[in-house]
Amino acid sequence: MNHKNTLTAALFATLLALIMIPGVASADDVVEFEIAEDATRFAFDDQHVFANGFPAYGNAFITQGYIYPEGTLSADSNGVFNGVNGDGSPEFPNEVIGEWTCRGWFIGDGFATVSGPVVMTTQVYDLRLDTPGKRTLVSDGLELIDVGQTVRRAVTGGTGRYREADGQAKQTLLGFNALEGVALSVRVEVE
Repeated sequence: MNHKNTLTAALFATLLALIMIPGVASADDVVEFEIAEDATRFAFDDQHVFANGFPAYGNAFITQGYIYPEGTLSADSNGVFNGVNGDGSPEFPNEVIGEWTCRGWFIGDGFATVSGPVVMTTQVYDLRLDTPGKRTLVSDGLELIDVGQTVRRAVTGGTGRYREADGQAKQTLLGFNALEGVALSVRVEVE
């Protein structure tokens, strides 16, 4: 074996070893789920509001909801999505796979936005099985008010197996639930 072939074989063996070490190189991960917002936990600032009291441009807010497996949520004949009971509890407690927390600011025409970007947010998808914060993903970006439209958001990190996550999240507004909270479909492509 000549020197060039030996060097090529050594490089190949090194690359193969790196691929086999967990955390150094791995296949991309796709996580898909749906979110039902609990609008009883939607809180917004008392500044930057319209005369009717609803949030205007620049208004800060926070909200939370339930994360369900993809395909859990559905709409009734009036287009109202399920997932949250009238008291804010999860409609399908045995199906909940985590908690969603969303904080951000209204943009566009605030609560009066009828098309396009409505908020700029940071979302934490707490996919815990037993301990809050054990396995999370975080995304940042725009959210659209348009039902059925998908927007891409940056994956900015996480915890547990996602502690070094980056990639993108594709978020689609499915519609609204009886509490007037959002119903979302999220596909996170982790790199």
